[in-house]
Amino acid sequence: MSFDLALLSTFAPRLLTGLGWTASITLVSVIAGAFWGLALALARRQWRGLDLAVAIYVAIFRGTPLLIQLFLLYYGGPSLGLTLDSTTTGLVGLTLYGGAYFSEIFRAGFTAVPAGQEEAARSLGLGRWLTFRLIQLPQLLAAVIPPITNQSIILLKESAVLSVITVPELTFETTRMVTETFSVLEPYLAIALLYWAAATVVSHAGRHAEAALTRHMSPPASGLISHDTPEAISNPAANKDEPHVRSRAEHHTCS
Repeated sequence: MSFDLALLSTFAPRLLTGLGWTASITLVSVIAGAFWGLALALARRQWRGLDLAVAIYVAIFRGTPLLIQLFLLYYGGPSLGLTLDSTTTGLVGLTLYGGAYFSEIFRAGFTAVPAGQEEAARSLGLGRWLTFRLIQLPQLLAAVIPPITNQSIILLKESAVLSVITVPELTFETTRMVTETFSVLEPYLAIALLYWAAATVVSHAGRHAEAALTRHMSPPASGLISHDTPEAISNPAANKDEPHVRSRAEHHTCS
């Protein structure tokens, strides 16, 4: 069985168009889902009355398949007077689905910030918003970047499900290619490489973001840490003679 490169070159524009749709949908759903998840996590912290409602929302969206959620929204929505096109349904579905996971990521990030820092900020007269923006948020972001990156890659791959409701993303275009050419190996191998390349880009972006956020939090190297007093540092000769001075002092005491 031969591998037909000419077939891929013929359908490359359509595959790249589908990849653009996948990247756009993933980017929008990750950003919207992260903000929605942060709002849910803050709601659970600030208003205890909403804790149960948010917990139920998270349990439902994490415990049911994304495909079923999309079917309910796309095909069941009109029964409730909610009619959305396929692209809007995909964006809303991925946002609600991802928001449930992002809320748990942010909730875990909040617990990683010591409570004593919030108490110290309030003792200095900082309000809740300033405490959150200046003290909690920088540490929170540094803690949640790795799991957010992982969840973003998951949403990137989950976006393939949107092809079922005719969103013209990468998997949808590949399925059309298979239907038109009756070739299987070339299209699906190409789509696998494209998804892998996109996931690699997201992974590297997450690493750079984590490095940028944690650069100022890195401890100094052990070789740069000095236990000398400022006087000893400014007067190395005195520091050098210190063992002899201590020895004479100990000898005097023993005498």
